[in-house]
Amino acid sequence: MQPDPLASYNERVKLVAAFYNAIGLGMIAVGVLRPLSEGTAISGLAISIWIAGGLAFHALALYILRYMKKGVTP
Repeated sequence: MQPDPLASYNERVKLVAAFYNAIGLGMIAVGVLRPLSEGTAISGLAISIWIAGGLAFHALALYILRYMKKGVTP
């Protein structure tokens, strides 16, 4: 039985998108949750930069998912 190249390709695309999405979530966690848990003060500008960076990586993940291909139905 041969592996399905289309399914393999789509799984690789999803894996890359999940990686970038995880980076985005990590950036938001570092920028927002870490200062809150440590009790340190952080400026609104710094929080905005971390959130914007996290959202940018999330948007990149959504963009990458556009490269998934549809299979041909018999």
